[in-house]
Amino acid sequence: MENDAATLYCPNENCQAANPLTHKFCQRCSTPLPKNYLWAAVDGLSLGNPGKILADRYLIVDKFVLLDTKPGLLTLTPELENLHIPRAYLRLIPYRLHVPQVYGVLALADDLSGQEILLLEKPPLLLDRTTQQVDLGNELTTDWRDATSMRQLNWLWQIAHLWQPLASEGVASSLLDSYVLRVEGSLVRLLELRFDTDTSPELPELGKFWQQLIDNAKPAITEFIDRISLSLIQGEIHSSEQLITVLDRGLAELGRSQTPTIKIITKTDTGPSRQRNEDACSPHSGTLVSKPPQPTALAIVCDGIGGHEGGNVASNLAIETIQQQVQQLTKVPYDHIDPSLLLSDLEKAVAMANDKISQRNDTENRQGRQRMGTTLVMALPVAHEMYITHVGDSRAYWITRQGCYQVTLDDDVASREVRLGYAIYREAVQQSSAGSLVQALGMGPSTSLHPTSARFMLDEDAIFLLTSDGLSDFDRVEEYWETEILPILLGETNITNVADRLVEIANTKNGHDNVTVALVHYQVQYWEPEITVKAVIPQSYSAKTVDLASRATDAALISSPNQKTQVIEESLPTKTSQFPLQWIVLLLFVLAAGTVGLFVRQLRSQSGPFPVISSNPTATPNPTVIATQPPRTLVNLAPGWVIQTNNQIPLGENQPLAAKSFLEVIETKPNPKPASGDFLVLVRVCTNKSTPTPAPSQAPSSSKPVLKTGERVLIKFSQLKSFGVSVLQSSTPNPCRTVNQPPVTQPDETSPT
Repeated sequence: MENDAATLYCPNENCQAANPLTHKFCQRCSTPLPKNYLWAAVDGLSLGNPGKILADRYLIVDKFVLLDTKPGLLTLTPELENLHIPRAYLRLIPYRLHVPQVYGVLALADDLSGQEILLLEKPPLLLDRTTQQVDLGNELTTDWRDATSMRQLNWLWQIAHLWQPLASEGVASSLLDSYVLRVEGSLVRLLELRFDTDTSPELPELGKFWQQLIDNAKPAITEFIDRISLSLIQGEIHSSEQLITVLDRGLAELGRSQTPTIKIITKTDTGPSRQRNEDACSPHSGTLVSKPPQPTALAIVCDGIGGHEGGNVASNLAIETIQQQVQQLTKVPYDHIDPSLLLSDLEKAVAMANDKISQRNDTENRQGRQRMGTTLVMALPVAHEMYITHVGDSRAYWITRQGCYQVTLDDDVASREVRLGYAIYREAVQQSSAGSLVQALGMGPSTSLHPTSARFMLDEDAIFLLTSDGLSDFDRVEEYWETEILPILLGETNITNVADRLVEIANTKNGHDNVTVALVHYQVQYWEPEITVKAVIPQSYSAKTVDLASRATDAALISSPNQKTQVIEESLPTKTSQFPLQWIVLLLFVLAAGTVGLFVRQLRSQSGPFPVISSNPTATPNPTVIATQPPRTLVNLAPGWVIQTNNQIPLGENQPLAAKSFLEVIETKPNPKPASGDFLVLVRVCTNKSTPTPAPSQAPSSSKPVLKTGERVLIKFSQLKSFGVSVLQSSTPNPCRTVNQPPVTQPDETSPT
């Protein structure tokens, strides 16, 4: 319980008035009063009784939970290298939805022997909004028994996604410690990181930990968890990607018992200080879209760069391009969607938008600051999942009854500094040029673009807010989500009124830029299934673990003192006295000279956030092991293989495949009519050599075009055999990798003939 006698100081540097803890706004200047709760990462030491003030600033709330009573002040004054801050916290900032970030360091003398105590922000807490009682969130093992089967698998799915990035930083042990493994509603949250000993834990240890959960698992998934735990222990599941694939299938089965209803509203406004609106959104501003009856629900927010006849052109061109691509992707029935391929296809859609804007720049001979571009954030709900893709500093927030969570990380200098381990975020954002973008659509070819795509499992009602920085600047979302957005989930207002209110807040509280918001209201009805979910351990798998920490960034910065975002020309200013931005500027010079291109490519190819460089220059690398594989034949057809048609295959009278066409096998599927003894093969068209001339009796209708490069189709295995298909061997150059294909689209996969 908090100390009622304690005071909370206004963060406004021109005010700094003392306020009672119960106040939400400063009683003198009406500035919102943030309550920054912190977790003190300290082993076995007592910080004192609740109500005690540490360092004339930190109020002890409960054991190791503190409240910063002076949130307007920075915590650190010494240089970062002089403080004992584990770099793992900083490098894992892309996973801050689960991993706490460093708030500062508390140095106490005498009673704690001068030990530096790491302060971590936003610990998992249970807040009673009526009594203002604050308690530490429960351990996962405590809340496990009362969770639905969907939520139980959702928690395991999040742990599986965290395994590889945490293992690469030497902190995978955090996922095996029930004390630090907490939950906040549907989210898995870590209190702090547990650093691995000399021997890092492996997946069999995760399987043993999960075995403890079997007894209290819901009946529908008891056998499922037992099976995957045993498979982890025995090494049958030998990678986190394979584990994610198994969990994906289990969640898809449970998802049949979940019925979502989705509403989307967008709103864009020029703002009080701009003459034109360079933002754009989809659906069109003010339009309310519901699914059902609409088959697709897609929300996009773009914030244009480049001034008149620039930013608005780029933002609208991006939305038009992505809309066309996503319409094709969502025509595929959910049962046929591979999550990893959908993530990849969304990134390809963004790449196509980037190239169209970039080509427009080149055609109009726009250079340097005159090049137009745009940021992007979009949300695509599919069944029980939400797919988020973003580039730049337009953000996505996930609001539940438990809290408000920023799920995207700005592509700016401050975030890059933290990822590189140079600074904590609260200090990095205070540096000059901290908000300068490191990438946006249209600034160059898509080969140098690195969009972030991620997906989230939804097992409860939620709001996703997409917004340009006209609203998100100055932490307006964090200040107002509880009073303005949470009432939607409580049934006290509707999203149309809230969208109008958010634009009003942006214009009155910020007012420096255009503002665009999109609200996605996801409502769910769920019932426990009577079926028993079976775990199928695949021999091959294609699940995509998005390693957000390893994404490299472009050398070009985007910034301007007069404009929100603008391209900095190649002649960059000399380094400043600030550290570590001076190193970043120096790095930009080197990148511009092209001398570390190879190093950057190596960074991008690493499976973890950063390459591990051996301290022994004479160490011998591991030898390459060459295994003899059996020849590829049609009998043992497998995903990833390439086949060539020897004859034309008439897939219905309107969609023939020409002879000598190359097809990439995506996966094999059971036939809807199992009695036939046949099965289906999903293939991607790499090349369709020519438009075949039909026989007079088989003149095709013009209602559908011939299958094009990049499209997918289901074909019966018996058809492949009867029309003659050759399988390319692994030693043969792969035409599906050498052909410059356009981004993949996904037409209707109708039942094959």
